[in-house]
Amino acid sequence: MEDERLSIYRASRTIKRRDNSLYNALRSIYEDSIFVGEIAQLWPELPLLANLRCGLWYSSQFQSSCYFKSTDGHTNNWSFNTSRLNLHVAVLAGQKGGCIIVDSTRKGKRFPDSMSKTIPIWTCVLNRSIKNHRMRVHEVGIQVHGHESNTYCQHTEDTGQVLPDWDCSLHLPLWVSETEKTAIEERLDVWTKQLESSGADILSLASSLKKPLRPLWISQKTVIWLNEVPECSSWDFTPIILVSASSSSGNFQHRTTSEFSWNYIPGAGDDEESWARGLSPSLFWNHVYDLINSGPESCNQKVADIVEKDRVYRAQRGQNAPQISIKHSQLSGGFSTFYAEELKMECGIPCIANEAKSFGDNGQIFWLGSTNLAVSATQIAANVPDVDCILNCGTESLSVSLDNPEKYLRLPIMNSKLDRFSLLRNMPSALNFAKINLRRGKRLLLCCNSGEDISICVSLAILTSLFTDEGLFDDGKSFDHTRITKLEMRKRLVFICKFAVNARPSRGNLRQVFNFISGGSVGSFP
Repeated sequence: MEDERLSIYRASRTIKRRDNSLYNALRSIYEDSIFVGEIAQLWPELPLLANLRCGLWYSSQFQSSCYFKSTDGHTNNWSFNTSRLNLHVAVLAGQKGGCIIVDSTRKGKRFPDSMSKTIPIWTCVLNRSIKNHRMRVHEVGIQVHGHESNTYCQHTEDTGQVLPDWDCSLHLPLWVSETEKTAIEERLDVWTKQLESSGADILSLASSLKKPLRPLWISQKTVIWLNEVPECSSWDFTPIILVSASSSSGNFQHRTTSEFSWNYIPGAGDDEESWARGLSPSLFWNHVYDLINSGPESCNQKVADIVEKDRVYRAQRGQNAPQISIKHSQLSGGFSTFYAEELKMECGIPCIANEAKSFGDNGQIFWLGSTNLAVSATQIAANVPDVDCILNCGTESLSVSLDNPEKYLRLPIMNSKLDRFSLLRNMPSALNFAKINLRRGKRLLLCCNSGEDISICVSLAILTSLFTDEGLFDDGKSFDHTRITKLEMRKRLVFICKFAVNARPSRGNLRQVFNFISGGSVGSFP
């Protein structure tokens, strides 16, 4: 009997592996992308955003990306996370009149929890903070100018700013129960206070948004009458259109074309490490028709060839200087921000390769999007003239031939899932390298494999340890580890994420930074 059960188990596993094959995943993504394209054409003026990481597979036409986690919307685990504010999404929506966010789910649901609850909570908290900000400005205006309260209504209508009936209610989809909605509403005031105390730039949000944010939901089951699609400008809110790319008609649906039979996988773009075999969304869209037409039998070898060819190509790129441009803008308070963009296109959008923050006149912190570009440190420094030295925190090395070895340091820091204390062990060396060079007035470029996690966390440690609250380098003279709280850390992280909009620091790495800075024991970092 036991052998019989084991045989059944093995057979079911074999069937599941066959159904969840690489070709099935890629073909499912391609079929779902057609639906995403149709929705994008309904509102062509709205920017199309991918919710990382799964959503990035479903179009080659994304203008930007965001990061809303489903875990922040899980029942009884609702959260508004200041480590993932996504304020650039709200600003972009305000500038363009709304936006479209694409994600997917393979759990048999029509929408992932990131769309059902995480984003609705986010829009509501931002709306409340904006209204609070406007009311404070209004109260100050009355005190200074002696205006009556009805003067504010006329003033805001004339300037197109927030109206008195600014919608701050929680908008959830119909499938979320009233009990759950009530439980979420009870937490909104706390989350709003957390946002306002985090140091987030509410002023920029209030300036960008003329109408309150509001989510709308579209799936493959949504009925849309093409002759009745409303103009975005006709709505009394700024729409955040949430598009769930996948079909929810079943986990595995057998489909047949004139050439191949294959099985549809809902949410196939999720958990790419388990199925993609090194293929990235950009590589997929660069070779999409070859891959789809290759069929189930040839797909694996086709992907292997594409991935290997790309690896060789990237390794050879060290022979050619990367194309990097600098554009400079001034911020209030004497701060300067530098943005460097790599000019090559991936998935049809400019790939951000570098963002940098200048603190006062004594030094600058830079971080690169990825060391996977395999360019030499000498060429990076030559093409970004404001860089004097490089701190590489990635596991991949850069080809370095700088004239002074003190200008380059490589610390191969591992992800916290692979090594829980790798960042903590390397932090003293990173801080010492930064301190020596910033003390000399040198400009520091900081990079890691992705530019989303480790380099952000090291930047957070440097900013906290070596700079004043006003953002001026003081060699750590004002630093006092006994006064560093999680709130203070969050404020600095929010400040960094304002410029590194793709930042996705992991909780494990943030925990290590807090432990190092505070001098305490390893604990949680919410």
